[in-house]
Amino acid sequence: MRTSRARDEVVDLVSRLIQFDTTNTGELATTVGEEACARWVGEQLAEVGYEVTYVESGAPGRGNVFARLPGTDPERGALLVHTHLDVVPAQPEDWSVHPFSGTVSDGYVWGRGAVDMKDMVGMALALARQFRREGTVPPRDLLFAFLADEEAGGAYGSHWLVEHRPELFDGVTEAIGEVGGFSLTVDTPSGEPKRLYLVETAEKGIAWMRLTATATAGHGSFLHEHNAVTILAEAVAKLGRHEFPLIVSDSVAEFIGAVSEESTLEIRADSPDLESALHKLGPLARILGATLRDTANPTMLDAGYKANVIPQTATAVVDCRVLPGRQAQFEAEVDAIIGPDVTREWVTKLESYETTFDGALVDAMNAAVLAFDPQARTVPYMLSGGTDAKAFAKLGIRCFGFAPLQLPADLDFAGLFHGVDERVPVDGLLFGVDVLEHFLLNC
Repeated sequence: MRTSRARDEVVDLVSRLIQFDTTNTGELATTVGEEACARWVGEQLAEVGYEVTYVESGAPGRGNVFARLPGTDPERGALLVHTHLDVVPAQPEDWSVHPFSGTVSDGYVWGRGAVDMKDMVGMALALARQFRREGTVPPRDLLFAFLADEEAGGAYGSHWLVEHRPELFDGVTEAIGEVGGFSLTVDTPSGEPKRLYLVETAEKGIAWMRLTATATAGHGSFLHEHNAVTILAEAVAKLGRHEFPLIVSDSVAEFIGAVSEESTLEIRADSPDLESALHKLGPLARILGATLRDTANPTMLDAGYKANVIPQTATAVVDCRVLPGRQAQFEAEVDAIIGPDVTREWVTKLESYETTFDGALVDAMNAAVLAFDPQARTVPYMLSGGTDAKAFAKLGIRCFGFAPLQLPADLDFAGLFHGVDERVPVDGLLFGVDVLEHFLLNC
């Protein structure tokens, strides 16, 4: 059986990382912050000889750690391996184990962040330590980055760093990050299962929008032709029920084509029943189905201060996710739906991203996966959410999601993200370390 230093310590590292409560509520006043975890990561890197850079990104406690491993060819562009240390909140009473216990049992490492994304943090950290200990020199510079605030959009993390400390990324031309490289098992025509490894090549834009209706305030017992609450509620209901047009992007079309070629599923990009067909892929359809249309989901409402007072204003927040190349059309469609009596403003607006599934880096990903799963196939896909890749794309960095994991065929991987009893398979971590090591040494 294959062994390595990284394999020997990755499970323990992931467990220890989960034990740091790095909950990000999205509000500075209530966010724990990443400092303690970031400084611990820095200590693990410094212990093996790295020169570590610690940076706080725009607010106290929002800790980020960087370490660079020189490669054999300094003229080549560096590869950024970026991870984030923060996690979404978790309620302990809802879990089978404490969400910050890092429990290792039943073949899994359990806890908040196990798949989003302290698994990849642990793999990157384990390999960075192994490479330094063994004097490994990769073919190109590797920049390991452990970042803050991804779960709230990166204003106090990657976006702040790109704006205020771009020199940290000098020489970087390509990057890998989260939510890619995991396996999806399909049944082939021969009856044998086959694993497809999904590499993220695109992600929808994130646009959190505030809607505001303004009318005349007054007594709740009077007749009111123009009521801000009614105006807003009608607009929000129309927007929430609206179905945006179905758009098949290049990444989605390539994914559908690969699934059709390799499996018994009859899914065609030009099928009028495409969305229903995608449900044949099981729980992952929740992510994949959301990449066929723009979405605008109302998430927050706020109006009034007393039962018998008609308020002057009413507001709502809508979580919008926009397909690549669709921002202008999306905004025009929204304006037509909400009408002239409701104004909109962006609370957060992060652009979509898409790259092609080709080139030497993609070849290296494919070779790494095949080295440990010879019958597998790597395929591109679009993420319905967003990652720190949105920030790095501003620097002209070509970004992919590639955090390799081999998953049990029946595991609801999509449901683990931000879910109760989040966990990552131990065997998946060991496979991931092997694949990531092969990739980093041949990219």
